[in-house]
Amino acid sequence: MNIYSWNVNGIRSALKKGFEEWFASTAPDILCLQEVRAEENQVPDTLRNPEGYFTYWNACKRKKGYSGVAVYTRIEPDMVNYGFDIDEFDEEGRVLQLVFPDWVLNSIYFPNGGSGDDRLDYKLRFYDAFLENSLRWLANGKHVLTVGDYNTCHKEIDIARPKENENISGFLPIERAWMDKYVENGFVDTFRNLHPDTREAYTWWSNRFGARARNVGWRLDYAFVDEALMPNVLNSEIHSSVQGSDHCPISIELEPPFAPIPIKPASVDAEI
Repeated sequence: MNIYSWNVNGIRSALKKGFEEWFASTAPDILCLQEVRAEENQVPDTLRNPEGYFTYWNACKRKKGYSGVAVYTRIEPDMVNYGFDIDEFDEEGRVLQLVFPDWVLNSIYFPNGGSGDDRLDYKLRFYDAFLENSLRWLANGKHVLTVGDYNTCHKEIDIARPKENENISGFLPIERAWMDKYVENGFVDTFRNLHPDTREAYTWWSNRFGARARNVGWRLDYAFVDEALMPNVLNSEIHSSVQGSDHCPISIELEPPFAPIPIKPASVDAEI
């Protein structure tokens, strides 16, 4: 099962840069898009209802043309959630959560904390709400796979110029500390697990100063799984040659079936 994830930085812009051709040639089992910045009725019918896919969109309710996520899946989910049932987060259209019999897929466009202290606080509270939600699913015996733009580089290896950016949102100590906490709670960065020493592997580049051509980038996009699901991960890749956005796609290949995970008491209320 191949799952792709891509922050397209505006689906209408990506459509002008070959997105539909890329989608058709890649033919993933599941495609998760972030920062679509559009509503479903603003894209061609061929993208609203592509043959062979169930399609789900979650647009920002607070401001048109901002944020937004979409998922295309060949496998019909049992249920779809459009957030964490927390209004201040859900109204920005950042989450699509597909619930399958023994696993949960999150496609998430995590907030950027770079526009002031209020947004950094918002980002960190969003992170905590997401982690709590993930732990609840684990406590209920479902594997959790999360793909998307986390908007944080975890380690120095994940950013081209760590020293120059240590005071910039996306690489702040407090953001990286949350990533540490996330990993400590049993979630695995699949790319780094399979490619522990790979350097210059980035997923976002500034549009300024020819950053992409010089590969001066940040690894902001991830595929994380719970520890018990990691044995089913066959590969986790970054597709840096794919153009059309300031981000590039990432992918993860999973091999079902997924073994049941031990149900153990969680540190949060385990009721979904």
